[in-house]
Amino acid sequence: MTILSHNQKIAKELNIPERQVTATAELLDAGNTLPFVARYRKEVTGGLDEEQIRTIQSQLELLRSLDERRTAIIASIEE
Repeated sequence: MTILSHNQKIAKELNIPERQVTATAELLDAGNTLPFVARYRKEVTGGLDEEQIRTIQSQLELLRSLDERRTAIIASIEE
């Protein structure tokens, strides 16, 4: 079984190259707002529209929260 990174999962779901997801995630993680990224960083995101960026943002938040929850559950089991 292959374990995919968050960016790979999102890229596969949206049917876009992983590099676009990675670049978009980096911009959002740096504190840039979704409208700013969509309007002024099209060259970095590879021309993703606002809806695609919103999907990337929400999927990243979901996957990261699941990771945090998984870590907390494992830690409580190990205690």
